[in-house]
Amino acid sequence: MAVLKALPKQPKTTVVQLRLDDEAKMKLAKYAEFLDCSPSYVVTEALKLVYRKDKDFQSWLSGQHTKNPQPNSKGDVFQLELK
Repeated sequence: MAVLKALPKQPKTTVVQLRLDDEAKMKLAKYAEFLDCSPSYVVTEALKLVYRKDKDFQSWLSGQHTKNPQPNSKGDVFQLELK
């Protein structure tokens, strides 16, 4: 039995730049602190939850909107502005 465990494979990530209002930013930081994780993890898991729960989105996604853009070798970078 190995003394040290191998790190789990990290999924390929993409950099996303978000603009949040002060309250959303503060709550994101506090929730990450509460979970003892990174804000990036909170955002990723929250999005996964929304995607899983939104039946209309799932229907829309399974329809004609199945085209997946291919990321470049360095990972895509895009910006979102949330107001």
